[in-house]
Amino acid sequence: MADEVSFPLAEDTHSMPLLVHLEELRKRIIFSIVGVLVGFFSCWYFADRIFGLMQRPIIQALRHHGLGGGLVYLNPTEPFNIYLEVAFVAGLFVSSPFVFFQLWLFIAPGLYRKEKSYVLPFLLSTVGLFVAGGLFGYKMVYPASLDFLIGYGQRFQPMITIGEYTKLFATIIIGLGLVFEMPILVFFLALMRVITARWMWRNLRYSILAIFVLAAIVTPTSDILNMCLFAAPMLALYAISIGVAWLVSSARERGAGAI
Repeated sequence: MADEVSFPLAEDTHSMPLLVHLEELRKRIIFSIVGVLVGFFSCWYFADRIFGLMQRPIIQALRHHGLGGGLVYLNPTEPFNIYLEVAFVAGLFVSSPFVFFQLWLFIAPGLYRKEKSYVLPFLLSTVGLFVAGGLFGYKMVYPASLDFLIGYGQRFQPMITIGEYTKLFATIIIGLGLVFEMPILVFFLALMRVITARWMWRNLRYSILAIFVLAAIVTPTSDILNMCLFAAPMLALYAISIGVAWLVSSARERGAGAI
């Protein structure tokens, strides 16, 4: 009986491709984790300087409203943990070229030979958009959020812990970095013919509603200002994504006409 069911798994033509993809995904995830760890350790030495840049928005917001002081901690282990988090967040941005390259290596086997030559534009655009999203959060969204929140609670004396501040900072910076990758996601969805520019334009109203719902979920605070600060770049990116989907469709139609 045992001989009747002991078929080698490698001879199963249906499950083998799935197993190969899962093994490739596992390998790329492991390489990405190693890359992030390398970025983390490379940023650990500069964690104090990075934290100095990270706390600059709150210092400026407090001074703008005539408040002194700075960040506090309630647990002796909190400063050490914060430096770990700061090095990790900075390590994500430092290692982002390597991580996105691993993502490309995972999806490249499913592309045509001509499409595989897009590796350099892919890396430049994904890394550039990720960094741009982080800078937009650091320069625009985070200071505006802090200024509004501290001004709204000006009647009270703020006592902001470094733990809560760092979590809020990481949520906004990393969140906006990922949000700025929307055109890249749309590019590949259009390349796979999952969506088209016409479909995106036709569902514009529902997309705007979905963007504001997503912004309300992602926004670390519950005020409308921060929701709009998150939604505004997402709306602009959606408009850019429509153009990206149109360019992909046009290039595909030209390629089909040439054949």
